[in-house]
Amino acid sequence: MIDHKWDKRFIEMAELVGTWSSCYKSNRKVGAVIVRDKRIIATGYNGAPKGIKSCVERGECMRVKNNIASGTRQELCYAIHAEQNAIVQAAKMGASVDGATIYVTHQPCSICTKFIINAGIKRIVYKEPYPDEFALELIKEAGIEIEQYK
Repeated sequence: MIDHKWDKRFIEMAELVGTWSSCYKSNRKVGAVIVRDKRIIATGYNGAPKGIKSCVERGECMRVKNNIASGTRQELCYAIHAEQNAIVQAAKMGASVDGATIYVTHQPCSICTKFIINAGIKRIVYKEPYPDEFALELIKEAGIEIEQYK
């Protein structure tokens, strides 16, 4: 049984975590919260890897500068995505995310979806859509529950 009042709480937390993003584009302040049994396992936001200058520090977005369309060429970005950051943080702390739910401000891209599948996350709740149909195909094939929070 899904308790949607908890979904609201964790989506709001993902939005807060997203404000920590070092992404230069204001519309891509992405946050993620991984939860199991109403307990937070890890959080993540999109930002440059440790020791790498962020787009904010550089004063520009590589993707905007090079006219890279949203939903394409995700590897051409200084940032690691929020979902990846949350999964990596859980791994660093030795916390299993198997069977967990991930709350994300934006629908995961196909690269993040592959991380989510292999990490054993069973449910995705997101707020904003993202133009990556392949990600949705992967989620469906993997049998992961996905829901857009309204």
